[in-house]
Amino acid sequence: MMTKQYRIGEFAKLVGLSTYTLRYYEDQGLIVAHRDDNDVRYYLEEDIRWVGFILHLKGTGMRLNDLKRYVRLRAQGDATIEERRDMLQKVKADAEADIAELQMHLEVLSHKIDWYDGKVDQTIADTESFQDYLQQFNEQGADKNGQE
Repeated sequence: MMTKQYRIGEFAKLVGLSTYTLRYYEDQGLIVAHRDDNDVRYYLEEDIRWVGFILHLKGTGMRLNDLKRYVRLRAQGDATIEERRDMLQKVKADAEADIAELQMHLEVLSHKIDWYDGKVDQTIADTESFQDYLQQFNEQGADKNGQE
C-alpha cells in the first residue's frame, strides 16, 4: 500500500503553518521535504508528527539554534539520545520556571482585581493602599512557610 503524499499547500493546512514557514523550516534544516521524480516537494504522515513535535518544542520557548542542534543530533541516531534528553530536560526546566513566574504575575493581578472589587463594594477602606492590602498575603505566605 502506498503511503499518502501531501503537497506543500495541503501539508501546510494540516500542520497549521504557511507554505512560507514550511520552506523556511526546510531552509533551516528543521524539516526535510521529500521530492518526486519532477523535483516537486511532498510530505508524508510521519512529517505531520515531526512538525507537530517541532511546534511543541518551539511553543516551550526553545530557540531556533537549539531546535537546529536537536534536529542534527536526532539525525545522528541513538548515540545522541542522552544529549537530546538533556536538552529537553533544560527546555522543560526553563518552561516550568516561566510558568511559575506567570503564576506569580497572575496572583498579583488577581489580588489587584480583588482590591478594586473591595474598593467598589466598600469592603476595603478608602485609605487602604494596594501595597497594604498585598501585605496580608505576603504575611500569610510567610506563616505557611514557617509552619512547614
